[in-house]
Amino acid sequence: MTKNSILVVEDEEKILRLLELELVYEGYEVGKANDGLKGFELYQNQKWDLILLDVMLPGISGIELLRRIRTQDAYTPVILLTAKSSVEDKVSGLDLGANDYITKPFQIEELLARIRAALRLKPSVQSQAEETDALQIADLSVNEKTRLVTRGDNQIELTPREFDLLVYLLKNKHQVLSREQIIEAVWGYDYYGDTNVVDVYIRYIRKKIDLAHVDPLIHTVRGVGYVLREGK
Repeated sequence: MTKNSILVVEDEEKILRLLELELVYEGYEVGKANDGLKGFELYQNQKWDLILLDVMLPGISGIELLRRIRTQDAYTPVILLTAKSSVEDKVSGLDLGANDYITKPFQIEELLARIRAALRLKPSVQSQAEETDALQIADLSVNEKTRLVTRGDNQIELTPREFDLLVYLLKNKHQVLSREQIIEAVWGYDYYGDTNVVDVYIRYIRKKIDLAHVDPLIHTVRGVGYVLREGK
């Protein structure tokens, strides 16, 4: 039986070590990071079944890390570890898509119960999502699971990067996205190249999904970025 994997992002070494020992004892595979940037790196490099995330972190805060995770992944359960008085952090975290929170100091038995509950819920949430229609706007359809892209009756071949860019635009359709937002979501926070790469890839996918159609879907917002929408 495959072990569930848990990423723990916590800067207090004693708590981090305690959580690692308890989770390994319970049969989980554990990854750990003691700052937000390292946590995001580990998140990107491996698929995790659940994330335990401290709010107060060096590098980037737990709230910012959660925001970055949710721009790429709506389903992996995230449980926040919060200070007793940080009501604002709890509200911000839940608004950004955290599944649960537990207040420090906590009883390990309660935390383990919350982890089990979140992991039980995850398969049903994912299966519901997979049963829903593909990402769609007008006659453009993208299935993330099969990576099938069609516009009208035509199947469209995209490179992995083009696919990721189109998915991000679709998930944020009708929203004007800056080049910086697109770079962070599609290329990653640690990309140090020119933001003109966005213009290049927008041009690539425009040729594939818009060029042969009367009604283009990708629109340039001068001085800001791009938006995926119907009409002008």
